[in-house]
Amino acid sequence: MKTTKLLFAVAALGLGLASCAQDEALSENKGNSISFRPAMGTRATETTNANLSDIKVAAFLGDQTFFEPLDFVKGSDNFFTSTPEYHWPGDDAELSFFAYAPTNLSGVTLTPEAKTLTDFSPAANIADQIDFITSNATGKRSVNEASGVELTFDHRLAQIEIRAKADNEAYTFKISGIRIGQPVAQGNFDFASNEWSLGTSKAIYEETYSSPVILKADAQNVMGSEGNAMLLPQQLVGWDPTGDAANSKAGAYLSVKLQVNTAAGAQVYPFNTNTDCQWAAIPISTNWEPGKKYIYTLDLSHGAGYVDPHDPQPGTPVLGGPIKFTVNVVDWTDTPVALPMTTDKN
Repeated sequence: MKTTKLLFAVAALGLGLASCAQDEALSENKGNSISFRPAMGTRATETTNANLSDIKVAAFLGDQTFFEPLDFVKGSDNFFTSTPEYHWPGDDAELSFFAYAPTNLSGVTLTPEAKTLTDFSPAANIADQIDFITSNATGKRSVNEASGVELTFDHRLAQIEIRAKADNEAYTFKISGIRIGQPVAQGNFDFASNEWSLGTSKAIYEETYSSPVILKADAQNVMGSEGNAMLLPQQLVGWDPTGDAANSKAGAYLSVKLQVNTAAGAQVYPFNTNTDCQWAAIPISTNWEPGKKYIYTLDLSHGAGYVDPHDPQPGTPVLGGPIKFTVNVVDWTDTPVALPMTTDKN
């Protein structure tokens, strides 16, 4: 019996600031067993051909299930193999394949009638969020028995990174946490159309750390040790810090846990000097698209946003405008002073 070999691409098209990867040369799997050949798209940050170790694949023969979602594990030869193994239909019938990772996702249904992931929510902790990838393909014996079926994975979430910088020697800015506030947090994915349908629930994703990042003129990552966020693609509607300071409409925003001091050492923010740090936010209205990485660079050189909607005095500017002086130079006025030059003769 020949072993089924499955080879997959582990990449997302259109991922910003990523380099294209070259196809890897792998030996062909000759014979009747179903095999897939790799097709590398744009290399992603989180899931790559190097770190993907297992996938799930379902196959369909017309309106019949050929095999249900089945685990395929990567071997030392870079082939993904399954137990039990499956072979191409001898009559050259075409098969349809639906694949995804990670394999421990709950809510996946792959049947002739429905191919969906339902009630998916990114993990509350950024460190636990996953890079959800999928691929669809068709194949048949006469075309794919020797060469394998090309199967390219695409990233279905948006990746979010926050950086910050400050080029203002008058202040020291310290950041000890980040928030991604009020994106939609639940959705359903259709494997056939590769589209999301979003729910209405929203969430706040937060990460704090004990060793603050001191901002410099060059931007640096302020996500902490948890890595970048993986969130649902969506059109964000931004928080209105002046018209809806308490954010009753649950608008989207980015926030950093911040302390601001003057160069001389006076604490400017938080306003309460008995508090070490407090959240400072800005609204965002980005359209997050699947398979793209969004790098937000917060520039605190000339301002530091607004007090976070969940803190006291929400919507208050953290820093006002630059300190200015008006100078009025008064003209000299002559003031006569009589000073007698007499002497005492007594």
